[in-house]
This record gives sequence, C-alpha cells and structure tokens, in this order.
Amino acid sequence: MASTATEVERPLTPLKSLRAESAQWVPLAFAAVYILWGSTYIGIRIAIESFPPLAMAAIRHSMVGLILYPILRIKTGIRPTAANWWTAGVTGVSLLCVTNGGLSWAEQRVPSGIAALLVATLSLWLVILDWLRPRGTRPGPRVFAGLILGFVGLALLVGPANLGGSRRIDLVGTGVLLIGAFLWAGASLYSKQRVMPSSPLLVVGMQSLAGGAALWIAAIVSGEVRGLHFATISGRSWMALIYLIVFGSGIGFTAYLYILKNSTASKVATYAFVNPVVALFLGWLLAGETITTRTALAAAVILTAVVLVISAPRAGAAKVEDH
Repeated sequence: MASTATEVERPLTPLKSLRAESAQWVPLAFAAVYILWGSTYIGIRIAIESFPPLAMAAIRHSMVGLILYPILRIKTGIRPTAANWWTAGVTGVSLLCVTNGGLSWAEQRVPSGIAALLVATLSLWLVILDWLRPRGTRPGPRVFAGLILGFVGLALLVGPANLGGSRRIDLVGTGVLLIGAFLWAGASLYSKQRVMPSSPLLVVGMQSLAGGAALWIAAIVSGEVRGLHFATISGRSWMALIYLIVFGSGIGFTAYLYILKNSTASKVATYAFVNPVVALFLGWLLAGETITTRTALAAAVILTAVVLVISAPRAGAAKVEDH
C-alpha cells in the first residue's frame, strides 16, 4: 500500500510545484502592472519634451506591432482573417490612435497625473455604454453611486476657476482625454462582440500595426512629421520612448496577461485605481507637477467612484489592450 501511495503521489508533484511557482510570480506581475503602467504617463510626458506627440506615439506603437506580429504569427501559426483584421483595425485606431495618441497630445496641456485620473473614467464610461446598448445591463444602486461620484470628481477638476486657491485644468486637454476614455470603453465593448485570434499578443500586434499606421497618417496631416528632426531629440526623450516600448507595452502587458490567467477579475481590475495614484506620485517626483488641494480632492472622489464601479457585482472592469 505504501508503494502504491508513493506511485500515486509522484505524478501530482510537478502540478503542485507548477501551482506554487505561479502563485509566487503573481505578486510580482501585479507590481509590474501597477508600477509600469502607472509610470507610462510620466514616460509620455518626458518623451514629448522633444518628440512631437503624435509622431512619438506612431513610432512607439509601430515598433510594438513590427516586433510582436511577425513573432507571434510564426510562433502560433495563426493566419488572421479579413474579419479579424477589420476588428483589429477598428479597435487599434480607436484605442491607440485616438485614445493613446490623444493622451500623448493632451499631456502638453494637462499634467501627467491628472491625465491618468481622467483616463481612469473609462470604467465609468464602460458602465454607461453597457447600459445604453440593446439589452444592456442596468447599473445597480452601488454603481449608480459610483457614476455620480465620478462626475462630481470631474466637476471638481474643471471648475470653478479658483477652487482651493488653484486653477482648474485645461479644458481642451480635458475634453480630448475624456473623449479618448469614452472611445476606449466603446472599442473594448465592440471587441468583446467580435471573434479574434486566440493569441492575445498576436491581437495586440495587429492592433499596434493598425493604430501605428493611423498615427503616422495623423502625424503627417498635422505637420508633425515635417517638424520631426531626430538630431534635436534629447537623450532623455529617447530613453522615455524606449521605456514605453519595452516596459510599458512589452513587460507591462505580458504581466497583465499573466495576472488575467492566474488571478480573479476583481483583483485584476484594481490597476484602474492604482495606476493614477502611481502617476500622480511620479509626476510630482520626476516632473515637479503640483498636487493641489483641488487635485487631491478630485482624485479621492474619482478613485472612490472607480472602486465602487469595478467592485460591484457584474460591474465591468476596463479591458485595456495597451498603455
């Protein structure tokens, strides 16, 4: 009997070891998503010190697509269909060109920490759009409270003019960021209704190619390409761009996929309110961005709203493809 027990236990040992190893890496993966994705906002801020913002985003996402797509195409053996490319095109242009490109442009006018707060409102837009769609899900009382709080927080950021002795944030930059968050939420819901290749990283590569191409068109039309002179780009901005490509899009997204597979959805969704806190701190530490009474109060209100929304039963957490 002892021999039989030993024989039965042996095949289970690798499985137990694998589970223990997965559990060991989960905290590190969470730390990567919290810190690396939270740091992308200050990374963008530093990169656009000497890069034109749309051109910088075009280089970033084109490089991600050119690296990821051929590698994953060969590794997975998946051949995307025309319908797959259409969906990747719609979501890539919405998420990366309009939203991320808009974020890069808006950070010329809005501090990086506040930009992160405004992007966090995509959790609120997800709930609203999911409610308004045909046969949508009506928010419960807790989510309604979160929505109301979220818009109260936005009101604190944009008016009155001298609340708490500090000026309100730039309205044009705010508008661009809110439109981007709205489109991010809409594109996320759209992608859930479409069939895409089984490899998430292959999808990211496809979206990055589409979004990068759209960003290059936007950079050409806006005149940014004519003003892009690589000799004038500072080493600091180059390092920030490399950081965004390697750590924000590469390591950060890989860690995100890992925790999606090895943790619960409610825990994964916590990045939506941790990232703005990290961004506010790094903006203050590295870029001298002031955290005013207005900013602190609005941050507390908006992040409380996000917590209420993503922790409520059946509340959709934001599905983020890239930062």
